[in-house]
Amino acid sequence: MRVVPVIWLVCAILLLSTRVGAQVSENDTIRLGATVENGITYPMILLDEVETYSTYLNAAERIRRDKLRRDIFVVYPYALTAAAVFNDINANLDQLDRRRDRRKYLKAVDKSLDRTFKEPLKNLSIDQGHVLIKLVNRQTGVNCYHIIKELKGGLSAMMWQSVGVFFNNNLKRNYDPTGDDYELETFVREMEASNAYSYQLSKQNELMKKAKGEK
Repeated sequence: MRVVPVIWLVCAILLLSTRVGAQVSENDTIRLGATVENGITYPMILLDEVETYSTYLNAAERIRRDKLRRDIFVVYPYALTAAAVFNDINANLDQLDRRRDRRKYLKAVDKSLDRTFKEPLKNLSIDQGHVLIKLVNRQTGVNCYHIIKELKGGLSAMMWQSVGVFFNNNLKRNYDPTGDDYELETFVREMEASNAYSYQLSKQNELMKKAKGEK
């Protein structure tokens, strides 16, 4: 007796199972509409309407978005450093009971921060300054007006608020990641998930050392 190769046996089984599975019953019938064009009948299915939105960005919009990404990349280390310094200041102030000691400490901190950040921040553009103020609020949880008022007093806060308004910037405004600042938040999260985040942390570390007078 001749032996049937295994491969042909498998093929025969698959062929039989396909034919069995292909048997048509009434429950398999799908009724379709039809349209006739030039004597030829074509099946037709009516679908629900679906709204579509264009994702096309014109040249001006692409330039604006790319610029915002660059501004975030430039100022983000300063926002990280500001948050860390702000937390350190609050922790140290909690340990000082006398008002005189607190003023002396804040004066020393102010000189250190001025020495470390004055020149670099002077080179920021107005738009980068706007982004930095928002990111400081994002990292600290409080707006810049509150920070200035806590560290330098209400008079300084009012003065800087007036300057901010002159440049179309409100220091009292709180960061809104799901509203007005949604696009900014999206780009920040995009950067934080990329390899660029390691650079930002290293830059923050350098700034913190300068702020503390370390080499």
